[in-house]
Amino acid sequence: MGFQELEEIVEEGYPELDSEATDSQRLVHKENRKKDCRAMCLIHQCVDEAHFEKIAAAKSSQEAWQILEKCNKGAEQLKKVGLQAMRRQYELMQMDVNERVAQFFNRIINHTNQMKACGEVINDQTIIEKILRTLTPNFDHIVVAIEESKRLEELKLEELQGSLEAHEQRLVERSYDKSINQALQAQMSKRGGYYSRK
Repeated sequence: MGFQELEEIVEEGYPELDSEATDSQRLVHKENRKKDCRAMCLIHQCVDEAHFEKIAAAKSSQEAWQILEKCNKGAEQLKKVGLQAMRRQYELMQMDVNERVAQFFNRIINHTNQMKACGEVINDQTIIEKILRTLTPNFDHIVVAIEESKRLEELKLEELQGSLEAHEQRLVERSYDKSINQALQAQMSKRGGYYSRK
């Protein structure tokens, strides 16, 4: 509304024209009506179907705006309650044992984006600290290394994810190598036992 220079018409409206109006007053009134029509058009374009039904009978942009403000007061209260529930869920979030780093990051980022949509202010530093606190124990030594590097305030979320995924890949490769070695040893011991009986 500000860019279109319509906010004054929407917030304050404009006076009706009386029968004894001068030509200059008629001209100002005509200009105000044009602005009001533009504002109504913008409001209609920006609302969903449910809100459109509520303002469809409004005679001016000011009236439509007042209806929307009344409707959204309850929505603001609902948003606050929802935000409290999301904060509680956020505090309880931890990485699951079988969860991959990318999955955990997606879960945290989706949740924080929902909180931001409800008005919460969360910076990347807070998210990074949350992730480092809630990783599974097999990331403990990497977390210590990151924290002791003393560059936590400079660390970007993407960099942290990359470091943790690289560490995770090493863990997966080692566990895979270990399981192959164990399988080979089991086969060798079975064969050894078989040959010793012959």
